[in-house]
Amino acid sequence: MLDKEPIPQVWINGTFDVLHAGHIKLFRYARMLAGPKGQVIVGIDTDERIKLAKGPTRPVNNLIDRLIILSSIKYIDQVVSFSTDRELESLIYNIKPKFMVIGDDYRDKPIIGSDHIGEIFYVTRDNHSTSNILNR
Repeated sequence: MLDKEPIPQVWINGTFDVLHAGHIKLFRYARMLAGPKGQVIVGIDTDERIKLAKGPTRPVNNLIDRLIILSSIKYIDQVVSFSTDRELESLIYNIKPKFMVIGDDYRDKPIIGSDHIGEIFYVTRDNHSTSNILNR
């Protein structure tokens, strides 16, 4: 009997409130890592979690809208939400992704769930930033 190779799963998480080209590049890179048989899973913060982290005027797009928008992107296979660090860690533990893709601004910082991820890929952030877009 042949051993069945596991489906490579790639994890990304974030707010993804106001999407921009930098996000799409991140999703496209994750899809490349996953390959044709793999899955790209995106975790997004709940509205309450975003308000606590970014203030009362955020998010711009609510959780349901963000779920719908992200689910329609061809590079993404599944979108899940989380409201606490513990819930995020639990999602990553249960999924046990082969890879995580994250912005290079998180290099040398603690990453929730990193103990349950095979390898982390840091993507260089260009000038795209949701905060910069909103501040214009």
